[in-house]
Amino acid sequence: MTTILLLASLIILGYTACYLTVCAVSPWRRCRRCRGARYHRTTIGTRRDCPRCDGTGIRVRVGRRLIDHIRAEYRDGHR
Repeated sequence: MTTILLLASLIILGYTACYLTVCAVSPWRRCRRCRGARYHRTTIGTRRDCPRCDGTGIRVRVGRRLIDHIRAEYRDGHR
């Protein structure tokens, strides 16, 4: 039982480390709502700028926002 828990925790730790590395190297990703097309279709069929990415087609990853928040808190706490 402890071997399974150790293996599971190592897998989760490895996945987290890989994701944080990806967030540090490549903080931007395609918008999931418009899929990077910069617009989305409305219910009546017209095209409008995507409200999530403001028509850019890219968004900041959630992990990068977390990294930036932690860095800002650390910096503000050490002034």
